[in-house]
Amino acid sequence: MKSSESLVRLKEFQVNDKRRQLNQIQLMMSEFERMAAELEYQIAAEEKKAGISDPAHFAYPTFAKAARQRADNLQGSIRELRVQQDAAELAVEEAEAELEKASALESRDANTRTSKAG
Repeated sequence: MKSSESLVRLKEFQVNDKRRQLNQIQLMMSEFERMAAELEYQIAAEEKKAGISDPAHFAYPTFAKAARQRADNLQGSIRELRVQQDAAELAVEEAEAELEKASALESRDANTRTSKAG
């Protein structure tokens, strides 16, 4: 009787936890995308100021070179986070399916108790 209710509460907690993890990943991705866009803007400004846009040029600005490396690192992190996001979305779907099963089991048990009582 109580075990099915506690199972449903446990599954609800797990769903909420998986959703929270997914939201954290999405927030990190958006923050990294914002930072990468800001770096790209700074790179363009530095290249315009120096008049050199070829990173292979011997006089290419050091700041732009370093900023480009950071932007590339952020893009790599975003790609890794996309993989984690896909896995987290799958985990949320699985947790929601388990919650539905637990809820169905709990309502079935409640109906059984009601019919036995009546």
